[in-house]
Amino acid sequence: MSEYSLTLSVNADAEEIALPVLPDKIEFSEAGNSKAYEISGLGEINIIKNMKPVEIAFDGLLPARWFPGAAIPREEAWLPPSFYLKKIQDWRKKKLPVKIVVNLTGMEVSLFVSIEKFTWSESGGAVGDIQYQISLKEYRAFSARKVQVAEPAAAAQTGTETSTAPANTPARPDTRVQPKTYTLVAGDSLWKVAKRFLGDGAKYKQIQTLNGIKDSELKKLPIGKVIKLP
Repeated sequence: MSEYSLTLSVNADAEEIALPVLPDKIEFSEAGNSKAYEISGLGEINIIKNMKPVEIAFDGLLPARWFPGAAIPREEAWLPPSFYLKKIQDWRKKKLPVKIVVNLTGMEVSLFVSIEKFTWSESGGAVGDIQYQISLKEYRAFSARKVQVAEPAAAAQTGTETSTAPANTPARPDTRVQPKTYTLVAGDSLWKVAKRFLGDGAKYKQIQTLNGIKDSELKKLPIGKVIKLP
């Protein structure tokens, strides 16, 4: 494998594909989100806000057979173009965030992205070879938070009842117990842990960040390791 490589993966690297032919060019678009305002006596000022999600685009080739320019050694198993097409189409249907890792000369780019556009075609001059174009956009995980609404001040001062339940009825206890830590067992992955305790495997990144787990450690999590949960 050359120093220059490009891989796509989902589910904490449980499913990963390395592109067999590296694209000639990868375009990264990083745009700001600043806004200008006109201030009396000062003129126009520029307010710097958070950056917009990074956009990535490239064209590529999925050849039917190995050739000397391929990024995969000849002795490794050669997968047909249909394998890559089905993987990408399946990830899009399941609405999974995809991790793209690009190794360039002297640097590595690793981002979670959504597949915004994917088109492909088979040309008559090279039967079996698939040419494709793909557009990606940086994915930023988020989750809704429960908001506690305070009792209106006026009702509290006048003693007005805001509930139909009797005043002396004790509040129903919440018997649900959410564990704050979890001990890993054989076969566990952060994706499985997030699915079990957070209800969404795609939230595994929250657990990874909370516990300071590196990307390189995701595939070899030690059995018995105690991890904190959000």
